[in-house]
Amino acid sequence: MARETAAQRVERIKSEKDGLSVLADIKEYAISNKEIDPEDIDRFKWYGLYTQNKNLQDDNDETLYFMLRIKLEQGAINVDQLRCLSKISEEFARSTADFTTRQDIQFHFIKVIDLPEIFERIQNVGLSSVFAAGDVPRNVATCPVTGIDKDDLYDTTYLAHDINNYLRGNPELVNLPRKYKIGISGCSKHCMGHEIQDLSFTAVKIDGEVLFAVSVGGGLGSNKKIALHLGYVLAAQVLDTVKVITTVYRDHGLRKSRKKARLGHLIDEWGLDKFKACIEEKLGFELIKKPSFKATPYARREHFGIHKSSIAGYSYIGCAINGGHIGSKGLADLADILEKYQATTIKATNTQNFIVLDVPDKNSEKLANTLLDINVDARPSPFKARTISCTGIKFCKFAVVETKDQAILLASYLEKRFPNFDETVSISLNGCPNSCAHPHVVDIGLMGTKVKDEEGNSVAGFELILGGNLEGEVSNFGLKTGIKILPKYLNRTVESIIEQYINSGQNGLHGFLKENIENENFIESLREVWIER
Repeated sequence: MARETAAQRVERIKSEKDGLSVLADIKEYAISNKEIDPEDIDRFKWYGLYTQNKNLQDDNDETLYFMLRIKLEQGAINVDQLRCLSKISEEFARSTADFTTRQDIQFHFIKVIDLPEIFERIQNVGLSSVFAAGDVPRNVATCPVTGIDKDDLYDTTYLAHDINNYLRGNPELVNLPRKYKIGISGCSKHCMGHEIQDLSFTAVKIDGEVLFAVSVGGGLGSNKKIALHLGYVLAAQVLDTVKVITTVYRDHGLRKSRKKARLGHLIDEWGLDKFKACIEEKLGFELIKKPSFKATPYARREHFGIHKSSIAGYSYIGCAINGGHIGSKGLADLADILEKYQATTIKATNTQNFIVLDVPDKNSEKLANTLLDINVDARPSPFKARTISCTGIKFCKFAVVETKDQAILLASYLEKRFPNFDETVSISLNGCPNSCAHPHVVDIGLMGTKVKDEEGNSVAGFELILGGNLEGEVSNFGLKTGIKILPKYLNRTVESIIEQYINSGQNGLHGFLKENIENENFIESLREVWIER
């Protein structure tokens, strides 16, 4: 008998027992302490669980540890939820806690025996891990300041709520061909990143009316595509459009290969015209035909600093943290600070940072200054603001190199080296080719790979990718430079890029990188960093 392909195995596992039903098994495993069926481990993803790398385990520790991802709908966490998550981190996750690029939070070193207690605690404060992973709709990406930003084109809070109500644990969507990512935003800066969502809705004002641009088929990793413009819908048509496109993807998505199973692959197979015709037939109306909109460049998609809210008497504060890492103490300290200054809620961003939503105006400066005591910065350097990183080799089975600590050290190094640099620069450290930290859409992407050291040994390092940018129809993915870097040369290599840009006198790092990506002298200068200085 022919051996199952990866896709055949996953499809069989899902058909034999769906992911939602594994909750009963999780509870049974927790009580009995019996060995977990490997196929149930796959189903654990439906509750936000992945087995983690054994890299940090003691040699005599045979425990099967998991990473647990908690969904934060619309990125929101209130003070009570922060305290709950802090306690979970402290008691069950060795004080680990990180914000993700999908506005979630995740923990490590989770044991199955503790899952029933953890699930009960998060349920009691209105949180859940259901559909945080697996072949399901993932967390809906949103703008964290919708409804409170004075420049907001449309308050999408209720639309995102309606979409989440439809998706949340929906048994009809428990078996999609692959993961499926939706976004909706009324942000004037387009911070949601519609270009890399499977399906997204972006508010655009046309002739005095707000319409929602529908973009489809975007993604990174194996589906590295910029989303295509499908047309426009009215706000009242958004939810129906979500339902139709989602079920079309469920019923017709390509399931023969895991690498060809995203929505973008179905659109490639059918062609955009056929896909659009199918959607319109099922909707019973045609999408509004208008040209695509002009999008904000990726470098300007941020909300850092103190801003007056559209709610009288209140401000919101955009804050940066190091590489998304917050930890148990950080969560507890943040809850204390919010409470002290009469704020109630934060929202996570897709750059692993967060927004304090509702601080009284009189307390905004004091709150921002106090956050500095826990290394959270409302006026971050360009390097701390937009340096993101994936989980890395500490916990991820796919990673080949450490990323979190390296990202923190890199940002700190660049801050000291260029204290007066005031232009936004986006940097991503990714532990493997799976693009969890979006290395192909930033100015400077660093992707984990094997590198030859000075003695010719194969060791962990980074491949350098330059010049990525999200900007609607003129978006481009970064290009590989052919340069592979040992971690010990990473800081100096990035320093050299920034240094040469400053010395060039050009206005705009992105333009400088695009112009020099094929400049042999520039590329060679980066290779020379390998020479000891």
